[in-house]
Amino acid sequence: MKIKAAVVEKENGPFVIKDDVELHDLGPTDLQVHMVASGICHSDEAIRDGDAVIAYPIILGHEGAGIVEKVGANVTDFKPGDHIIMSYWSDGKCDKCLSGKPSQCRNFAKGSMSGVRPDGDYEFKEGSTNIANMFNQSSFTTTTVVSERNAIKVDKDVDLRKVGPLGCGYVTGSGTVFNNLQPKPGETIAVFGTGAVGLAAMMAGRISGCTKVIAVDIVPSRLELAKELGATATINSKEEDPVEKIKSLTNGYGVDYTVDTTGIPAVTRQAIDALAQGGTCAGIAVTPHTVDVGQWNDLSANDKSFVGVLMGDSVPQIDIPRLIEFYKLGMFDFDKTEKFYDFEDINQANADSISGKTIKPVLIIDKDYKPGD
Repeated sequence: MKIKAAVVEKENGPFVIKDDVELHDLGPTDLQVHMVASGICHSDEAIRDGDAVIAYPIILGHEGAGIVEKVGANVTDFKPGDHIIMSYWSDGKCDKCLSGKPSQCRNFAKGSMSGVRPDGDYEFKEGSTNIANMFNQSSFTTTTVVSERNAIKVDKDVDLRKVGPLGCGYVTGSGTVFNNLQPKPGETIAVFGTGAVGLAAMMAGRISGCTKVIAVDIVPSRLELAKELGATATINSKEEDPVEKIKSLTNGYGVDYTVDTTGIPAVTRQAIDALAQGGTCAGIAVTPHTVDVGQWNDLSANDKSFVGVLMGDSVPQIDIPRLIEFYKLGMFDFDKTEKFYDFEDINQANADSISGKTIKPVLIIDKDYKPGD
């Protein structure tokens, strides 16, 4: 089957829209999905520009939403016409998956970051050239084939143009708070970096009952949005020392939790230094930088922790429907971070993401889609 797709042909190359890409046949546990929309994530950019290499040429995209067209012979939980969000792949069989930690799946790298399907085949070809995939999903396409393990069914009244980013950015930020840090009501949190992931973490802190939810960034417009989404205080770290300010807001103690979404070593140190005794900093950036956690005396004497978190320790089939419910209640207004772009404008959308002009670009792949159809 021939499809249209945005292909990155070489490291740091542009997205090239092609209409002659051959899609893999449907496997027994696969879904063929008509793509409606896809978010653009910084992980896509990290692979495009070579910070995190899979292979080239490659079709990126891992925040997709669409409609099931066909199902494989062994699929029982999905049918044609189902509306789905797509997230990462896990095998569902290893000890980590069976213990409720699919983001730690023993075969995560093989199935999500190897560039090929879990069965070892390439998902896409152009003539005789194999094209790598991402997350066993590659949502920068008009049609794709994914494992049922990638899919989360949603009600048909959910606007598929908006919800694709729940599959990565939003579930990563919120899941880091809900699943890993697990703050108790009355505790405090500061989030460094108020992009999509950071704002999701911040909203999760508010939902969890944190009495101080502090947003740190250098972009005034993002800090204004953070206030709208529930930050109790904002700090422009270009204008004032965030560690000193955080301590002044917390009786000199610091916060119980911090989340660093930037991966910038100096910012990571600030996130650790802003912790109260017994506090935990979660690092969730995709970056080639190293982590400087400071002096052992500071960590051990003050009982501080630094943890890395992948995909928010999420179980997408549980966590994404929960986020949709929070959204319906007006508690998780993720769509205020989004801006729609035509699929053909993918390079401009990606540039706006890199520059910070747009927090969460969303590519509209099916322009005829209407919510509720």
